[in-house]
Amino acid sequence: MNKLLNSLGAAALGLSLFAGTAVSSFAADINIRATANSNENDEDYDGLVVFKNYVEAASNGKISVELFIGTQLCSKGAECLQGVADGTIDVYISTSGGAAGAFPYVQVLDLPYLMANDRVAEAVLQSDFTRTVRDMALADSGDKIRLMTVGNTGGWRNFANTKRRVQSPADMEGLKIRTVVADLPQELVKALGAAPTPIPWPELFTSFQTGVVEGSKNGITDIMGMKFPDAGLQYVTLDGHAYMGALWWMSNDKFKSMPEDLRQVVIDGFSALQQATFASPKRKSIAAYEAFVAGGGDLYVPTPEEKAAFKAAASPVYDWFKTNVKGGEEVFNALTSAVADAEASIKEANMKDLN
Repeated sequence: MNKLLNSLGAAALGLSLFAGTAVSSFAADINIRATANSNENDEDYDGLVVFKNYVEAASNGKISVELFIGTQLCSKGAECLQGVADGTIDVYISTSGGAAGAFPYVQVLDLPYLMANDRVAEAVLQSDFTRTVRDMALADSGDKIRLMTVGNTGGWRNFANTKRRVQSPADMEGLKIRTVVADLPQELVKALGAAPTPIPWPELFTSFQTGVVEGSKNGITDIMGMKFPDAGLQYVTLDGHAYMGALWWMSNDKFKSMPEDLRQVVIDGFSALQQATFASPKRKSIAAYEAFVAGGGDLYVPTPEEKAAFKAAASPVYDWFKTNVKGGEEVFNALTSAVADAEASIKEANMKDLN
């Protein structure tokens, strides 16, 4: 009897799951499985919620979006991008470091001091620069992985440490700075006279406590979210050396399989997502900076002259990138050209607004 009940229970469960799938398929013609290896406090989640809401509404229910937050579908950049290529994942967000193994030239976003502020960065990431990177990634993935947009995940990278205020490159001398394994951030840290020390993100808090590392290059929301001041991180220099770009990838097969009107809905959805991720770090960073200072943290804003000294010290990294990274010169030229166009457009707009 128990075996019979178990069999009936299993059959009922199977029918229930099948019925749920059938209802879902009936309700939407297309289902998009989107994942972010973060949590619901993150800008990536904010962007996905906006994307889901927009796409489902604008498609009049023809598209449904499933969100998988954390490591439910995959846990690392290479694994997740392979899932996009295989079609088991439809949408995935990575940092430049997370995608560098497959597309090394995306590390151009980590090159220091090329974009001066949010206004410039946001104009650049809405320009043909992103389309250039898209074309490069499609070519390198056999038309499988499509870059949809680039947003933000955490604001700007700034140097932070446990030892002293950093006002000039000379103050970086000898500091053990945590980096990811990728070459570019290590080259930057070396150019500034510090010692790059690759440490996995989950181990960073303990590494600050034990002195294995003495500094990092993170946004303030990450610093406060991970409670790094409790581990001794008390000095932050707002040098803003790199915009924390979030690269949103999509299965090109999935995208191309949609009719044109629904592809347009998805494109517009990613535009809404991008705007949400541009805005979210600005709001969240206000409270994070206040909490850092209230906890006794030292927050230093470099003068224009000091920032110029950092840029000069870091400039050898540009040539290293163009010489050593596949596609480096092409993507560097695309970025710097987009920056020049953005700065000129902003200057022109400013002149009109000031008069």
